[in-house]
Amino acid sequence: MSENPGIREAAHRLLAAARTRTPCAPVRDVLPDGRAETAYAVQNILTADAIATGRRIVGRKVGLTSPAVQQQLGVDQPDFGVLYADMAVPDGGVADSAALLQPKIEAEVAFVLSDDLDTEDLDADAVRAGTEYVAAALEIVDSRIEGWDITFADTVADNASSAMYVLGPLRTSLDGLDLTQVRMSLVDGSGRTVSEGTGAACLDDPVEAVLWLARVCRDLGSPLRAGEVVLSGALGPMVPVAAGGRYTATLSTLGTVSVGFSDPGTAATEQRSASASVNGGRR
Repeated sequence: MSENPGIREAAHRLLAAARTRTPCAPVRDVLPDGRAETAYAVQNILTADAIATGRRIVGRKVGLTSPAVQQQLGVDQPDFGVLYADMAVPDGGVADSAALLQPKIEAEVAFVLSDDLDTEDLDADAVRAGTEYVAAALEIVDSRIEGWDITFADTVADNASSAMYVLGPLRTSLDGLDLTQVRMSLVDGSGRTVSEGTGAACLDDPVEAVLWLARVCRDLGSPLRAGEVVLSGALGPMVPVAAGGRYTATLSTLGTVSVGFSDPGTAATEQRSASASVNGGRR
């Protein structure tokens, strides 16, 4: 069977948008069948391109697990994407706003795996046993599609609208921990609450979200591996990011995690001031 030519066109469009930092038109117009397999074929091309340029896969993410986020985007099923080493931002660090197009942020539970999740009898107990620890996390999502005008096919093709992520410092064992009871509050730099939710908002249980992902990845021949990071999905609505802002999420039992965003305008002003000082104010 010949490859749908729209798959290459969609990949080219998304790669160009990422390279030029200019959002593109939705890719669903060249993926008319709207099938998950077709959209993931586009994502696979993006993954191959990333690996060819030296990027290293360190995990996966589950997206569209929260009913609130599904409602925001008009979709009704989860998706997944790939995490790369260069997507990690340290807790309390500053994300480069210039590297982002139209970012939003959401709070999640991250799983760090101790075992491969590749057996035929995968269940929730296997996920728990195969998890080294969980941590509070922030995911910075971004869409290469202009105006976040996305359908399921658009976001899947676009690596599940992923961009960056932050892991909190507290490492917590899953032993005896009920993640459905985790309460999340996300606040901005002024202390204003911008998003709230619970673990139950993530496919009813973040463990179930990871189980869904583990089964899908296993069946696709690319199982989750020991040492990988898995972002299990949003616990509440994602919110737009303000350049120069800072966001802190508090997850009961799992602690806090925070990230700031650079202000390109401030950086440009500082650069101009430095240049003027070096040149004695000459233009």
